[in-house]
Amino acid sequence: MAHKRWRIKDVNKDVASEISEKFNIDPLVAFLIASRGIKDDLAVSSFLSDSFEVVDPLCFMDMDVAAFTIGDAIDNNEKICIYGDYDCDGVTSTSLLYMFLKSQGADVCYYIPSRHTEGYGLNKEAIDKIKDMGVSLIITVDNGISAVEEAKHIYELGMRLVITDHHQIGPELPMAEAVVNPHRQDNELDFHDYCGVGVAFKLAQTMYDGDVEDLVDEYIDLVAIGTIADVMPLLYENRAFVKRGLEKINNNPRYGIKAFKEQNGGEDKVYSANDIAFQLCPRINAVGRMDDAQKAVDFLISDDYDNAKLKCDQLNIENKHRQEIEKNILDDVFEQIGNNPSLVSGRVIVIAGRNYHAGVVGIVASHVLDRYAKPAIIIGIDDDGVCRGSARSIDGFNIFDAIASCKDDLIQFGGHPMAAGLTVCEDKIDIFRKHINEYAYSNCDLMPEQVVDIDCKISPFYLDCELVDNLESLEPCGASNPQPVFGLFNLTLNSITALSDGKHIRLEVEKKGKKLRVVKFNQDIDSFPYRIGQKLNFAVKISKNLYKGRFYLSVQAVDIRLSTTDDDKYFKEKSAYEVFENKGVGDSTLYPNRDVCAKAYKYLKANNGYNYSFDDLYFELQGVISYGQLKYAIKAFEQANLITYDNKIIINAVSAKVKLEETPILKSLKGRLAHV
Repeated sequence: MAHKRWRIKDVNKDVASEISEKFNIDPLVAFLIASRGIKDDLAVSSFLSDSFEVVDPLCFMDMDVAAFTIGDAIDNNEKICIYGDYDCDGVTSTSLLYMFLKSQGADVCYYIPSRHTEGYGLNKEAIDKIKDMGVSLIITVDNGISAVEEAKHIYELGMRLVITDHHQIGPELPMAEAVVNPHRQDNELDFHDYCGVGVAFKLAQTMYDGDVEDLVDEYIDLVAIGTIADVMPLLYENRAFVKRGLEKINNNPRYGIKAFKEQNGGEDKVYSANDIAFQLCPRINAVGRMDDAQKAVDFLISDDYDNAKLKCDQLNIENKHRQEIEKNILDDVFEQIGNNPSLVSGRVIVIAGRNYHAGVVGIVASHVLDRYAKPAIIIGIDDDGVCRGSARSIDGFNIFDAIASCKDDLIQFGGHPMAAGLTVCEDKIDIFRKHINEYAYSNCDLMPEQVVDIDCKISPFYLDCELVDNLESLEPCGASNPQPVFGLFNLTLNSITALSDGKHIRLEVEKKGKKLRVVKFNQDIDSFPYRIGQKLNFAVKISKNLYKGRFYLSVQAVDIRLSTTDDDKYFKEKSAYEVFENKGVGDSTLYPNRDVCAKAYKYLKANNGYNYSFDDLYFELQGVISYGQLKYAIKAFEQANLITYDNKIIINAVSAKVKLEETPILKSLKGRLAHV
């Protein structure tokens, strides 16, 4: 994976100490609360509280009108259709509102468009189908705020529309009886970051004339799942939603969730927000990516346990299928990169392949971004030559603006600063790649650094199950309240063991006699660059596992590096190299002289080449040779046929003396740099 800067949070220890004393909590937990910017007594008390206070739903503009419109439709026996979305938030929104309206006596159905044939949101063909079903009122959940033309079509057909959505609002609100959206400027809300199912719950709250606790008991698990899946900040009412939702999931699950728990760890397992995010949400999303999201709705609304188990089996099958397709695409992407390294040499990576599944290319783009620390766009080429792609970006580079700058190359596009989608003709892919990289070079001298945020340094002696128990007061963790990450420094690597058929590794490390086992997921031994006996630093998360009736500490590595790693030096030297490559501005320190080349080649020869990434090699030599010098030295070694460099460095047999300064790269470099 691409190298990331480690950023250790700076927290006022006096504030943390005061929180610990006032609220009688573990000093480290108080420190972590303060590190999240939660400092005054009221905020701390609210954060730690288990009470559930719901916001008045009438603080949403049009909420009363939406409730009256739907209530009248129920009273008049009109047919209502909930129009949802195929992702986890859309599925939970649809499920919640469908079950609630059924409980209120509504004649209600639901419709979720196909990701593959219809795409996101309202479309006129679907609206025509819904009209033919005898529907007179459409309610959108998790979509609709941008459907201006589609809304007009609904009214032209004699139907009415209520929009509930949470996406950003454009310049024009669609025609509708009511438009409920937390981002409306005329709301009276103090907090705006609800997801689609959160808005649907607030609508149900408005319509329900009983105790709101009844709604919480019935539906709060769905609100929690959608809130976690859409990576909403776990603050204010969202935090209460997820905390109570996890209680229901763990203590009184609906049939579908009970079946999921049985098949994934057992009914006794206590699920955290992190577990839901990485185990349940991907399964719900997989159905919408690979098949028909209606199956996921059926799974959640099932009122028969045997049926729920069957639906859960379908989710697992689709998720496994998604994983297989994802791996196949990733393998093809990395093979393309191996055959043509220039694909990742630019600022923005654009890679296309035949029949890449449209529901998976976004996940693949995320993997490519993680490996190369660059925005990535993965495009699937269909047999008809129409190509659909998905983009993922890094914080600080607006991928939507970058794609928009190339709009003349595209059929259509849409998205956000961090993620976007596009459609392009096959014969325009190369020119699109050229243009988006030109935009990136002209608008961004250097790509923003990726960061691992570390809450604090900690001694391995403090890591135990008791600390995990103390950290539970921070739950639920997620967006804006991340699971704590601790820094462990200067540990000696004692052993490396493969797990799960080589998919993961377990490391045994030691410091001052304290031994720890650390798991690194999605890491195989062959690509792990560190050796027994080396001193390493770890960024880790901790939890506990139940095994044969006993809890054991689990330590998971977020990131691993040599203890000698100097982030400031790395990013400074890398920036100097990239500015020279991009702008031609540099100095003689970039030139690898004879002594520098000798040191680099001596290391490679002593190790019979090198099997890992360029960055890994750089950190082995950091302080001996700069980033730019190593880049040019490796190119010179290749041109002199001293090495073969194809994902790994192989030392070639050499029979004659080589003059590196005569290689094209060093001759050119010497001419470009001043005062060499």
